[in-house]
Amino acid sequence: MTLSLQKLYSGKVRDLYEIDDKTMLIVASDRLSAFDVILDEPVVGKGEILTQISNFWFNKLAHIMPNHFTGQTVFDVLPENEAASIQKRAVVAKRLKPVKIEAVVRGYLSGSGWKEYQKNGTVCGIRLPENLREAEKLPEVIFTPSTKAEVGDHDENISFEQAAEIIGKDLAEQVRAKAIRLYTEAADFALTRGIIIADTKFEFGLDENGVLTLMDEVLTPDSSRFWSVATYEVGKNPPSFDKQFVRDWLEQSGWNKQPPAPQVPADVLAKTVEKYQEALAILTK
Repeated sequence: MTLSLQKLYSGKVRDLYEIDDKTMLIVASDRLSAFDVILDEPVVGKGEILTQISNFWFNKLAHIMPNHFTGQTVFDVLPENEAASIQKRAVVAKRLKPVKIEAVVRGYLSGSGWKEYQKNGTVCGIRLPENLREAEKLPEVIFTPSTKAEVGDHDENISFEQAAEIIGKDLAEQVRAKAIRLYTEAADFALTRGIIIADTKFEFGLDENGVLTLMDEVLTPDSSRFWSVATYEVGKNPPSFDKQFVRDWLEQSGWNKQPPAPQVPADVLAKTVEKYQEALAILTK
């Protein structure tokens, strides 16, 4: 549906609309981004499911720091027919000044971190103990920021020192402390529900008073690596609980990770949305 609000921006998976100078509408689409490339095929229902997961975490972690919620619903800012059509995939959010790094937190050794560790014994320049295995729980949670890529570009892992150069040392330290606390509390809770959150990516912004604020999406299977406790085994890449289905298929397809992406089979997309739905049901039961 076309909305009566003016569109501000289309990201990899979300569209932003102007409400006024202090608030905006964030609408989660069914687009899927893998390796920083938007796939041609949407994952039907994904936007609604991931918005509900994010909203669950925003509320659950609100005692740690402010978030982008304004307290309004879509029915406060849109005609009823428009609001009804997107109510499960949209939130009214504060307009914030984005912090120009991705706040990545890792509790387990996987993905690009595992690849770097195999080569150098480090993750984002952080020296780790020897002889760790793939998917092993790290001795302590680590903050491994990355650059914030434009649509079509790739995020790049950077050191904490590089992050501090981009956003300033004080803010970088604040981001690191909050990101680690958010991840740790969420991971502990998820574990009680049988889900391991191996790593995740947070987005932060600054409000008009310069207060650090959690924004965008939180601890979804799109921004995190979810594993099932039941099938977790150190030394192996654990079975997917998220869009890793799609990432694994793309890795095995021989694709060079440059646009356009190959067409993902319908059964792979169906499994992905099933896992999203399962994550929502398990976390919020």
